[in-house]
Amino acid sequence: MTEPHDPFGQPDHDPSGQPDVSVILPTFQERENIVPLVRELRQEFNRVGARYEILVVDDRSPDGTANAARAAFADDDGVIVIERLANPGLALSIREGIEKSHGAVILVMDTDFNHQPRDAVLISQVARLVDLGIGSRFIFGGGMTNRLRYFLSYLYNIFMRISLGTRIDDNLSGLFAIQRTALFKLDFDKIFWGYGDYFFRLLLLSQRERMTHVQVPVFYGERTAGDSKTRFMSIFMRYTREVARLIYLRAVNRW
Repeated sequence: MTEPHDPFGQPDHDPSGQPDVSVILPTFQERENIVPLVRELRQEFNRVGARYEILVVDDRSPDGTANAARAAFADDDGVIVIERLANPGLALSIREGIEKSHGAVILVMDTDFNHQPRDAVLISQVARLVDLGIGSRFIFGGGMTNRLRYFLSYLYNIFMRISLGTRIDDNLSGLFAIQRTALFKLDFDKIFWGYGDYFFRLLLLSQRERMTHVQVPVFYGERTAGDSKTRFMSIFMRYTREVARLIYLRAVNRW
């Protein structure tokens, strides 16, 4: 929780108050990115005067991601480092961070600078007025530097919208902020497992609950350090299997 006049991003915490926003940062092998990302997030939250907590949820990264974050922010009790010891996985890490958070709004984002901190903070501000704010590459003002991946993702999202009946342009974004009260109405066991496929399950359930959604244009950057853990063909097959499973389960009224 911070005061906006602090030029160094060092928060002044009010232990009696609920944070405006909890930021969930799932990490694996992001030692070179996590510290500059958290610093930039603090600056952006200070700029808008929002009280916040940042939860770094690390899947036992062998490169020492958790230790780097813990050492860099040892004097900041608004940065919480959680080192997971069992059941690794992106969606499970996000779930653990959510369950240990306290903010009125919960913001989830990538930790490799694919998602820009300024965009993320804007989406968290939008989510204070609606149930769910979603970053989208495929509405006016959005995009990404890799044109091939942009085109392939765009086509795949059209397939998902037709197959699943979603009303969101970017079902694979993974950059979103949601009201805490809205999120905890959903069945976590149906959502938080697997990899990035958790996100389109969350969107489907939120749509079923008639939550209010606002899409915010975002422009994806490039990883600044380290290697990507995403393998395109493997992810493509995983997501396609999950789309097919959801189509079947919905057809027989089991989801």
